[in-house]
Amino acid sequence: MSYQVLARKWRPRTFHELVGQAHVQRALVNALDQGRLHHAYLFTGTRGVGKTTLARILAKCLNCTAGGQGDAGITSTPCGQCDSCRAIDEGRFVDLIEVDAASRTKVEDTRELLDNVQYAPTQGRYKVYLIDEVHMLSTSSFNALLKTLEEPPPHVKFLLATTDPQKLPPTVLSRCLQFTLKHIPPERVVEHLTFVLGEEGVAFEEGALWLLGKAADGSMRDAMSLTDQAIAFGQGAIHHADVAAMLGTLDHRHVLALVEALADVDVARLLGEIAQLAEQGPDFAAVLDDVTAILHRLAVAQMVPDAVDNGHGDRDTVLALAARFTAEDVQLYYQIGIQGRGDMAHAPALRSALEMTLLRMLAFRPQGVPRPPATPLPLQSQRPSAETPAAPPSSAPPATSALSAEPTPPVEPVPPAEPTPPSEQAPSAEPPWATDEAPPMVEPLSSPHPSSGPEPASPEPVAESAPEPAPPVAAEAPAPDTAPPGRLDHAGWLEGFGALKLGGLTRNLAAHCQLKSDDGETLALRLDPSQAAMQAEVHDTRIAKALASNGIERRVTMSAEALDLTLETPQTRDARVGQERQAKALDTLNRDPHIQELKQAFGATFMDNGVMPAGHAD
Repeated sequence: MSYQVLARKWRPRTFHELVGQAHVQRALVNALDQGRLHHAYLFTGTRGVGKTTLARILAKCLNCTAGGQGDAGITSTPCGQCDSCRAIDEGRFVDLIEVDAASRTKVEDTRELLDNVQYAPTQGRYKVYLIDEVHMLSTSSFNALLKTLEEPPPHVKFLLATTDPQKLPPTVLSRCLQFTLKHIPPERVVEHLTFVLGEEGVAFEEGALWLLGKAADGSMRDAMSLTDQAIAFGQGAIHHADVAAMLGTLDHRHVLALVEALADVDVARLLGEIAQLAEQGPDFAAVLDDVTAILHRLAVAQMVPDAVDNGHGDRDTVLALAARFTAEDVQLYYQIGIQGRGDMAHAPALRSALEMTLLRMLAFRPQGVPRPPATPLPLQSQRPSAETPAAPPSSAPPATSALSAEPTPPVEPVPPAEPTPPSEQAPSAEPPWATDEAPPMVEPLSSPHPSSGPEPASPEPVAESAPEPAPPVAAEAPAPDTAPPGRLDHAGWLEGFGALKLGGLTRNLAAHCQLKSDDGETLALRLDPSQAAMQAEVHDTRIAKALASNGIERRVTMSAEALDLTLETPQTRDARVGQERQAKALDTLNRDPHIQELKQAFGATFMDNGVMPAGHAD
C-alpha cells in the first residue's frame, strides 16, 4: 500500500478527535443530540483549521446507520464502521455532493446542481451538499441559490465552507447558521504532533516541534505537512537544527541571547552574538523584528505574567528575563527597535543598522545617561538649622544628611560652650534619623530657602518640648521610641528621600514606600499594594545603590503589603506639604491690603491653581 501523508492519515473522523475547535464541537454535538438541526451551516476560518473536516463529520452523523438515537437515527458519535460512514471517509458516498465553488463559478453550474435537489437521497438518510470556497461563486450563482438555500426540501442539508466570509452577500449569511473556526495555538499544535509522532514511532526533539508549530501559523494541516517534510529532511527523525535549516528561520536561542546581553548591558557580548549570527547569513531585519517581539512579550510579562504568549515554548525564560528589566527600559527599547526598523532602508548595511539600533538602546537607557561629578548631598538635616538660627557658623556642628548611617558624637559637647540656652541646643545632639516619630513635615521643605532664615519664633516650641537644663543628659538619654544608633527609621527615610539619586519608575516606587525595619544589614520597605505590578528586583538594587552613595550600606527588600495608616510615604508627605503651602500662600495673599483693595474695586478673584507658594520653582 502506498504511503499516506500524515495530514490525511490523522484527519479527524469524529467530533471527539477534533483539535482546537471546542466551541464548534460543543454546539454541533448538542444540536445533534437534541435533534435541533438547521438546514444550512456555514463554516469560516483560515486554511487548514478543519472546515471541510467538520462538514464531513456532520455528514456522517446525519447518515450513520448504526447507533442512532430515536426514530430519526441521527447521532453525534458516528460508528465509522457502517457502509455510510466508510463511504464518506473514502469519498464515494453518493449522497454527499462536494462542490469546489472556485472551479464552478458560473450560474449554469449552480442551476445544474440545484436541478437534483428535489430528488430523494439514494443511499443515505440525507442528501448533503458540501460547497467549498463558496465565496468564489458569482453574483448570479448566489441569486440562483438563495431560494433553495432558504427553503430546501426536508431531506437536503447545505454545508458551506469559506476562508473569506466578507465576500458573501448578506442575504446568504442571514440564511445560514455560521460557525467561525479559530486559529490553533502553537501549544495545541505541539501537543497534537507529540501524540502523532509517538504513535508513528518517529524520534523528535521538542524544540523542533515548537518551530513547526510556529511556522504552521494556526493551521493544523500545515503543521502536519511540515512534519512530513521534516521527517524526510531528517532521514526519519526530527531534529531542531534540521527543522531550522529546512524552514530557513533564525534559531530563537540566538535572539534570546541578544536580549540577555541587553539585560546585562554587555556590549562586547552583544556584538559577539551579532558576529555569530552574521556567519549564518540571516535577514538582519527579521532579527530586529524578533528582538522587538520579545520586548513586547517582556512588557506583557511585567504587567500580566499569565498572559505571556508561549508560541516558542519559552514562557519561563521570558518571565525570568522580564525580572531583569525595568518597565521603562523595555518600553524605551521597544520604541527604539521600531524606529530602527524603519531606518534600516536608509542604512549602508543591514548588519550595521542592527548593531546601531541595539547600541542605541543601551546608550539611551535611563541609567546610561552620563551624570555630573558627585557633589555633597542636596538634602541636609534641616531640624538643627531651623532650631538654632542664631548659632555662629564657627561653633555650629557640621550639618548631617537625614540619610546618615553613623551618628556624629562630636555634636554633644558643643552646646554647653555656646551662649544659647541649652534647650535650643539639645535637639542638635540627636541625629535626625534616630527617632521613630517624624517632626512636622513642613519644616524640612520650607527651611532651606533663604527667605525663611532666622525667625525668633521658631525656637519657642523647642523650648517647651525640651525643658531640661542639662544638654548632655538630654543627648545621652534617648526617647522611648528612638532607633538604635546607626539604624534608619521612618522619619529619616522621609526626610532624606530627596537626597537619593533615583529616577523614573524606581523613584516612583520608592516614593510609595514606608520603612518597615532596619536591622543594620537589611532595609525592609513596605510598598503600597497599588504599585505592586511594577515591582522588580532591579528596583531593590537601585535603591540599595542610592543608599550606599549616602553612606548607608544595606540590602534592600521591597514587599507589597497594606500600609500603616499612621505613617506617611514620601509621596503622601509631599502632597500634604504642597497643599499646606498652597493654602498658606492663598491665605497670605487674601490678607494683603492691596489685594483686598483690588477685590473691592474690580471684583477680582483668585485662580487657586495659578497661585504658587514661595520657592515652588526650586
